[in-house]
Amino acid sequence: MFTSLRYIVPTWYFNLKAKNQKRYWANFELLTPEDQLCIEKPDCYSTKQVEMIDMAYQAWLKGIIVDEKKGLDDSPVKPTVKDEYRFIRRHFNPVWAVFVLFLRIKELNNPISEVRGFISSLDTRRIDAYDKTRSRKRELDKFCSTMLARKPKVSVVIPTLNRYEYLKDALKDLEGQDYENFEVLVVDQSEPFDQAFYENYELDIKSWYQQEKALWLARNTAIERSGGELVLLFDDDSRVEKDWISRHIRCLDFFNAEISSGVSISVEGGKVPETYSYYKWSDQIDTGNVMIQKDVFRKIGLFDRQFEKQRQGDGEFGLRAYLAGFKNISNPDASRLHLKVESGGLRQMGSWDGWRPKKFFAPRPVPSVLYLSRKYFGNRAAVLSILQSVLPSIVPYRFKRNNKVMVLGTFLALGLFPFISISVVRSWRQASQMLNEGAKIPKFE
Repeated sequence: MFTSLRYIVPTWYFNLKAKNQKRYWANFELLTPEDQLCIEKPDCYSTKQVEMIDMAYQAWLKGIIVDEKKGLDDSPVKPTVKDEYRFIRRHFNPVWAVFVLFLRIKELNNPISEVRGFISSLDTRRIDAYDKTRSRKRELDKFCSTMLARKPKVSVVIPTLNRYEYLKDALKDLEGQDYENFEVLVVDQSEPFDQAFYENYELDIKSWYQQEKALWLARNTAIERSGGELVLLFDDDSRVEKDWISRHIRCLDFFNAEISSGVSISVEGGKVPETYSYYKWSDQIDTGNVMIQKDVFRKIGLFDRQFEKQRQGDGEFGLRAYLAGFKNISNPDASRLHLKVESGGLRQMGSWDGWRPKKFFAPRPVPSVLYLSRKYFGNRAAVLSILQSVLPSIVPYRFKRNNKVMVLGTFLALGLFPFISISVVRSWRQASQMLNEGAKIPKFE
């Protein structure tokens, strides 16, 4: 791929090489005519090989999923500096070209070459990457799932903490599922704990009290106690449709995948990504809505408990699964509504997301974010993430969808930079301590 992606999305899964890497980047010449029509052929690069890399990136964005036989071979021809800047302008806001130019000169790359490459890209037109995406609706509507007919047992895992009011609705949604062979494991950390709450549902519920307020311990324990061959991770502040479970199973079967990552539509926060409307390779795992074959846990272990009371434990697990070669598909048909309630759960433990601690002077980002990025991508990528995200994180979570507020807040945050820097240093130090301690990943037999 283009090296400029490491500046723009420094902690993206696909910046790292995984097993079966070739299947992620489609060879345009081996695609069906239908798939080829989704892709815009570029005419601005130095060689045909570089054009093929751009088209492979387009295919990834548009949901064109192939096997290794149709994957793009590693090209001995690498993009030139001019190619890199043209790629940026084709796929991203022009501001990113300025950002990359500044960083590459700062890193002591040849400034004359960089400026020439930047100037040569000025006439490059940005394309709409989400135009003509790959729809699989007709194929899936006709698909007869043998896995669904076999009715494998599913274990739905729900950790909960002081959210009985919302958990009630989540369990009601599970009662209405059109798929019947599943159990529900609820790890309850609420104070006070109410065992009688679970007696009013027509579900196979196994619930128990966990004294320690620990999300990843809860999920790991539930997975260890589960009886299903498929594990479906769910959040207590979520709502789903009646075919939610069956949609996950159909996705695993249709794509011969190990992981079906359902999309999460939040009532607050950032805009819903355009990629949530079609099937594609997934570059994340959201443990509020994901079905995982149990063999994945057997091969790579459970969740890393370094992330307790922090953020991105699911992101780390997803990255581990990607590196191990497991197929993870983003599934738009198995969506959930994420209520993002203000109390209970991780909210009670001190953050809205990985970059927004509830207290202004708390470490920013949450130290586990830097632990993850530094462990897998290195210190340079972690610093780039900080440069991109720390100032916008001053804007409250509820305004993430308001672009004007985000821009204004980012500029206002410049005046608070000395205080923000102290928070970042504190986070970096805590992440260093976590790295020194090492991962805490239990094995699963």
